[in-house]
Amino acid sequence: MKSKRTWTFSNLLLALVGFLFLASLSVVLVLNLRSIYYFDIDYLNLAEESGYSEEIIRDNYDALIDYNLIWKGVDELEFPDFPMSDEAAVHFREVKRIFVLLQILCPVTGVIFLIFLCRKMIARDYGSLKLISILTFAIPIILGAYAALNWETFFVQFHELFFQNDYWLFNPITDPVILILPDTFFAHCAAAILLILFAGGILTGVLHRLLTRKLRKSGRPSRTNSDEETEISYL
Repeated sequence: MKSKRTWTFSNLLLALVGFLFLASLSVVLVLNLRSIYYFDIDYLNLAEESGYSEEIIRDNYDALIDYNLIWKGVDELEFPDFPMSDEAAVHFREVKRIFVLLQILCPVTGVIFLIFLCRKMIARDYGSLKLISILTFAIPIILGAYAALNWETFFVQFHELFFQNDYWLFNPITDPVILILPDTFFAHCAAAILLILFAGGILTGVLHRLLTRKLRKSGRPSRTNSDEETEISYL
């Protein structure tokens, strides 16, 4: 039996769209998952380390998150208890633009992915699922290993990649909010994002395996795609 090719242009393109959906979804989920930070307030002893009460820490963190969420509709960032320098305000606006882009990218890529995945399912072409699984396994493993080996270098290089200035280097005197945003918290967020991506890789990999196994057992031919193949093939 000849098998339908996995490494076709349409499968690669759909896998890329699927990966972008899973990546943006993981970031949006973690952005909304405030429980990570609430856990870190106690775990990292933020009240003791910063000198602020847990209530103040929560209120100012919530203000920052609300500012970055599209559905909250907050145009200007104002911390209830902290002053903010002009440089910090610029940095937070730059961060918000990234989060807004991801919040738009998530549903857009999600809809595109589901539409074309359904077409692939009808054609019994499951190669894109395999490629998504490969991407969402490989990238978290590579990035996770690099971050685990040297988090500080990873953290600095991440900021240098996405920001064209050094405004992310806060002075705790002018911008005390940095005292309640330790690097370890961002490491926990990065780990959560990579774990969600990894889970997406498991899900798509398992789905690909189940569908291809079912198709083999049925012995039914795969439907052809006129743009990619000219003959009926079998898995």
